[in-house]
Amino acid sequence: MLNELLDDTLTALYSATESAPPSLRLRETGVLLQVGGGIARVNGLPGITSEELVRFQGGLLGIAINLEPDEVGVMLLGDNENLTAGIEAYPTGREADAPVGEGLLGRVIDATGRVLDRGRPLPIEERWPIERPAPGIIERAPVTVPLETGIKTIDALIPIGRGQRELIVGDRQTGKTSVAMDTIINQRDKDVVCIYCAVGQRGTAVARVVDTLRKENAIQNTIVVVASDADPPGLRFITPYAATTMAEYFMEQGRDALIVYDDLTRHARAYRELSLLLQRPPGREAYPGDIFYIHSRLLERATHLRREHGGGSLTALPIIETQAQDISAYIPTNLISITDGQIYLSPTLFHKGLLPAIDVGKSVSRVGGKTQYPAFRSVAGDLRLSYSQFEELETFARFATRLDEDTRATIEHGRRVREILKQNEHHPLRASEQMAALKAVNAGLFDDLPLAQASDVEAAIQKRVLDRLPQLCERMESGQKLDDSQWQEVLNIASEVIDEIRSQPHG
Repeated sequence: MLNELLDDTLTALYSATESAPPSLRLRETGVLLQVGGGIARVNGLPGITSEELVRFQGGLLGIAINLEPDEVGVMLLGDNENLTAGIEAYPTGREADAPVGEGLLGRVIDATGRVLDRGRPLPIEERWPIERPAPGIIERAPVTVPLETGIKTIDALIPIGRGQRELIVGDRQTGKTSVAMDTIINQRDKDVVCIYCAVGQRGTAVARVVDTLRKENAIQNTIVVVASDADPPGLRFITPYAATTMAEYFMEQGRDALIVYDDLTRHARAYRELSLLLQRPPGREAYPGDIFYIHSRLLERATHLRREHGGGSLTALPIIETQAQDISAYIPTNLISITDGQIYLSPTLFHKGLLPAIDVGKSVSRVGGKTQYPAFRSVAGDLRLSYSQFEELETFARFATRLDEDTRATIEHGRRVREILKQNEHHPLRASEQMAALKAVNAGLFDDLPLAQASDVEAAIQKRVLDRLPQLCERMESGQKLDDSQWQEVLNIASEVIDEIRSQPHG
């Protein structure tokens, strides 16, 4: 019985080998010559292409970015502790890619899809290349729909549209990440998918961001993509491209996405580090000659697509850090020229406690005015003008001993406007709440109130307008115009609240 079974098995094996004769498969193999600083030099891969993935013995991956006659410069995507000269390297035949899909929402991952939040493995169905061409001009539609940040200063004076690229710029510790966080938090009920891309940040800073998103119930529609300062420069360099690919998946589904790059200063430094290690010729501030291109090809991928191409949008909020308020430095000027405007955060305002510390004079949105709700536009036009006049007068008033009544009134009105533009961190407001408060301060209703009472009065006005005029609030938020009688209803409620507070006995 056993002999018969062995005979049958041998017969099956012989027939299998005859039907599939052995064949040789050629594969290029390279030899690692040198490794260090996140860069490997490999000899013997003549057929490799630029940006192709290379696999080393042991499984570590890298990307071929320097193709020279005698060797290939490979940017490593992990720790090189186990790499030694002499080991083999193989081309994979595919370019670097990143996971995409709904399964990434609510997760903290790196550019390659490695899970960093100690949760279950990712349900990866698709992987897309991290370097993808930006949509052509024919595929793009005008930016017409507002992206509400919930921050009064931005939504009223520096509005952002879906598909816009708006730079957030300022010195360190001026609240740049907080502005981006508030914008993400405000999208939690707006059906906008958010991607927070942290490049070269400390682990504690990223943990704080994730904790804030969880606390504010905004993590469910957010993907956090991280390359910490401890990661190799290659991983830090590809992270923004991978995060953009994840966002593009949703844009191409016809949905709206928002991506925050925090921050591109560190991204530029990672690329400078790689370029110097690869012995590329340095240029200004030791950056390589193509430093402009690495950011332009990234940010050009943010757009609003035409309806026949799905109608989705990708809004980009790149963050850049300046040194000593110098926005004319190399990397800031590059990014200002690529983007559609900038939000400048001033350390002077920050130290005065005027938060968010947005300098309206140095900030601009080159698209947003067309995206603003008509009701918002009617409030914001007067507001910007009066605020600019106030800032100019306040500067000159420091040197004047006597001021005429008109000048004093303008300054006092401006101080109330500035007080109303203050806002607590992680406390985004609905568009109708913002408009009610700004309309009241614009109309001069706050001018006779003590500055200390302004925030309490503002909160009371917002609450009462929401309670008494729900249909009017819906009109404001759906982009409909308000006529003079409807605005008067808002002002009547504001006057009523102010009269009640005035009539209350003090302390």
